[in-house]
Amino acid sequence: MNRIGRAVHRTFHAVSHSRNFRLFFFGQIVSVTGTWVQYVASAWLVLRLTGSGVALGLMSALNFAPVLVLGAWAGVLADRHDKRRILLGTQMAFAILALTLWGLVAADVVRLWMVYALSLLQGIVTAVDTPARQSFFAEMVGPEHLTNAVSLNSAVMTGTRIVGPAIAGGLIAGVGLDACFLVNGVSYLAVIGGLLAMRSEELHRAPVPRDGGGLRAGLRYVWETPELRTPLIVMAAIFTFSFNFQVVLPLLASETFHGEAGTFSSLLALMGVGSLAGALAMARGTQPNAVRLMRSAVALGAASVVAAAMPTLPAALAAMVALGFVGIVFMITGNTTLQLTARPEMRGRVMALYSVVFLGGTPIGAPIAGWSAEVLGPRWGLALGGIAATAVGLLGLWALRRRGIVGAPEPAPARAA
Repeated sequence: MNRIGRAVHRTFHAVSHSRNFRLFFFGQIVSVTGTWVQYVASAWLVLRLTGSGVALGLMSALNFAPVLVLGAWAGVLADRHDKRRILLGTQMAFAILALTLWGLVAADVVRLWMVYALSLLQGIVTAVDTPARQSFFAEMVGPEHLTNAVSLNSAVMTGTRIVGPAIAGGLIAGVGLDACFLVNGVSYLAVIGGLLAMRSEELHRAPVPRDGGGLRAGLRYVWETPELRTPLIVMAAIFTFSFNFQVVLPLLASETFHGEAGTFSSLLALMGVGSLAGALAMARGTQPNAVRLMRSAVALGAASVVAAAMPTLPAALAAMVALGFVGIVFMITGNTTLQLTARPEMRGRVMALYSVVFLGGTPIGAPIAGWSAEVLGPRWGLALGGIAATAVGLLGLWALRRRGIVGAPEPAPARAA
């Protein structure tokens, strides 16, 4: 095997190692591309109906609010039941919701309250889906390939940001908004097919008793484990105040740079380029630790402030690449640290709390970001989130230094209890 071949194998070794993960990986490429198509179309639909940044923030809040209420309970569900069957159910539900919105837009009867209602329902499905999905990676590939699998999944989630928004921009301009929702609904067939084709006997399932504790046990476990508690607190602050791009970027495109849907799509696509590069860099073997998490938070904040200050659209597009790179490095570092540290019988509940801080921060942060972008301007909406990330990252580094664990060793893979 030549040098290039070895590099490719090192980057994609989880895909070659696990047939089940391979099916999931390629199904995700199709499905998440469709999700990004709908993401752009939904934001543009709300702007077309209202022209309001606050309305955008409210849509995001409704989409993610159920995670705050149901997310932790969904982790108990993921720990006690077949994760593959849970994911089959959620993917079918996502498809039905997307096709419903397609029908409403195509019939020209869509109203803002309908978009809000579907966003809330989608949020409920997301609350159930996320902990099952996150903890399913360890079952597909085992702990030795987990970092690579999580990184490759992040590469899919963010790399499709390059293709999805471009498809959405073309569909909106050439066909109409309704086509975007149809594309997303059909795209779920790919991941549903992959889940159905998996071999159950090849999954790395932990022998977890069905009565092994509920939500309270999971919360107590996380609180009593500093290696889990500290990353979750840091991520909660940053995901709440610094990851509201779905609110700020449409306004940056339309108000600051006086663009159309294509401008918004371009901003997302260039962020996707950076995210893909960051995810592939992590997939090649970089291991997480608390110090890297804090440093990536500082870098995320700096990149956000720089992007907000860019005077022209070409400069802002270039800044999106850096923002995407450091953003995905932060996410993968936090995600993988939690999965490798958590005991297998607690992994679903730990990743449910991750989903609460990752998605549940949006109902709080999105309206704030929408308000600040509308009152102070889109640049400030982006910059304030960056300032918050930098502050949290620096405080985290200071706290680690006080404890004498700067340069802490990598977390050890979790072992079954």
